Amino acid sequence: MTAFHSGTHAPLAERLRPRHLGEVIGQQHLLGEGMALRLAFESGQPHSCILWGPPGVGKTTIARLMADAFDAQFLSISAVLGGIKDIREAVEKAEAARTGLHPQRTIMFVDEVHRFNKSQQDAFLPHVESGLFTFIGATTENPSFEVNSALLSRAAVYVLQPLTEDDLSHIVVRAQAIHAIPVIEPAALARLLAYADGDARRLLNTLETLAMAAKQEAIDPVTDAWLMRVLGERMRRYDKGGEQFYDTISALHKSVRGSDPDAALYWFVRMLDGGTDPRYMARRLIRMASEDIGLADPRALRMALDAADVYERLGSPEGELTLAQCVIYLAVAPKSNAAYKAFKEAKAWVKKDGTRPVPMHLRNAPTQLMKNLDYGKGYRYAHDEEDGFAAGERYLPEGMPDPGFYRPVRRGLEIKIADKLEELRKKNAATG
Repeated sequence: MTAFHSGTHAPLAERLRPRHLGEVIGQQHLLGEGMALRLAFESGQPHSCILWGPPGVGKTTIARLMADAFDAQFLSISAVLGGIKDIREAVEKAEAARTGLHPQRTIMFVDEVHRFNKSQQDAFLPHVESGLFTFIGATTENPSFEVNSALLSRAAVYVLQPLTEDDLSHIVVRAQAIHAIPVIEPAALARLLAYADGDARRLLNTLETLAMAAKQEAIDPVTDAWLMRVLGERMRRYDKGGEQFYDTISALHKSVRGSDPDAALYWFVRMLDGGTDPRYMARRLIRMASEDIGLADPRALRMALDAADVYERLGSPEGELTLAQCVIYLAVAPKSNAAYKAFKEAKAWVKKDGTRPVPMHLRNAPTQLMKNLDYGKGYRYAHDEEDGFAAGERYLPEGMPDPGFYRPVRRGLEIKIADKLEELRKKNAATG
């Protein structure tokens, strides 16, 4: 067995950083033979681009390799820490490189570019247009929403994907090849790869931590039990404020809407595992009950409200079971968005329509003056009519056609509601 050596000076991520394009792990949909980014490297002509993808998938590495490929000066700005002053200094360095004794291109890399405000992003535009530097922005957020349209129009957007477990396994193999980490048993490796969750940076940082701990405790090989003791509860799968968070809640909502309880439960647990506040989940379930189930099963809303209340009484983890029960119920309940659509259509109608007066027979008449002015005159009290229904009575403003906002579906309780409304329409029609 070859001993591993964790005590070298350079961080593991730096020791394993790809030196050329062929060493890059993952992103073959962009870097494979004949793919877009590979062709850009091979063209000899750099172009401005946005690298959009989750953390730890190679955005910075690709930018650095692009600078090497084009023999360009590499300047990096972090939008988290930098500002206009840093942009000005970088521009000066780019100008010096272009006009020096040995003229050189400049790659301007802006990490987390979505963190820059509009004026800061605008500061790059004239220099991109003049060709002073090639702009490469890295972002974990959708550039359509977070990057100025003017800058976005001047840059190609490349979407990077999370690394697969096979990709991450290759990183582990490379780390072992330079004797930087101990042997890792299969069960421990599987857990480690799941913990990395497609993020090479997370994997490398964890490997480095494990290597130091293993050396101190003379652990070789690394077992699953020891790995769990070292990792503890550090298993947060996504940024609770980022796009993946909203993608996951979208998947939960669509699984409920699609009546798939297993998928709904999976996404629900994923969100809890990712650290989402169960109170937020309870609010989303209440919304789903109203939007996607509605009057097809009015009990769904009551169950969502009760689940939220039970969680407040029990807290975590006991209260999470009630929320999970609600998720399953909502998924299997009959679906209707008729009330949701009716509400949206009514809002759209009122917004575009004029302010129609309330018909006289529907007006309130609390004073004698109002009665003298015929407020409420001719109103038919439905409870005094046959079957509690005033056939032929109109409740819309004068001259307003029947808009038909509410159209019940033939599912769940709305089947009976639809039949009831049809019966009332026939009674109205019979009165002429």
